[in-house]
Amino acid sequence: MSIHIIIDGYNLIRQSHTLSSIEYMDFQLGRDALINAVAEYKKIKHHKITLVFDGINSSGIPYYNDIINGIKIKFSRNGETADSLIKEMASKEREKALIVTSDLDIVRFAESCHSTVITSGEFEKKITLALLYGNKYSIDDEEESGWVPTTKKKGPKKKNSRKKRKLRIKAKKL
Repeated sequence: MSIHIIIDGYNLIRQSHTLSSIEYMDFQLGRDALINAVAEYKKIKHHKITLVFDGINSSGIPYYNDIINGIKIKFSRNGETADSLIKEMASKEREKALIVTSDLDIVRFAESCHSTVITSGEFEKKITLALLYGNKYSIDDEEESGWVPTTKKKGPKKKNSRKKRKLRIKAKKL
């Protein structure tokens, strides 16, 4: 099953120290820096990625869909928010969608649509690790540190919930 990563653009920019400082200097530079970082990530991971931005009250930004370096860029129309656009995409994609946001309203809605959600901060870490290590890094690399001798008895392992197992599978693909 292929993953469609749907990113709440301004949420990710404002959650990131690096991107927010760039955006503080110039609004357009912040968006361009995010697009470039995600494009580099796409070169390594090859997932379908859509960046969604608010187009409301933004002077000079008409509603448009564009594809830059394989990344689909969407701005919301007047009278529409990026949040509603993300919710619409999550309800259409359902299990295939991986939503990147820290907005709790979107998180709750996406989970009700059975989409997987990852916070903006976690996704920024995934991008950074992928850019540093390429395809060699996986989620298991940080969890497995080898066998640690112990005398403590653990008993049978408890199986994670279906939701956590699906999240882990999708996170491995990032």
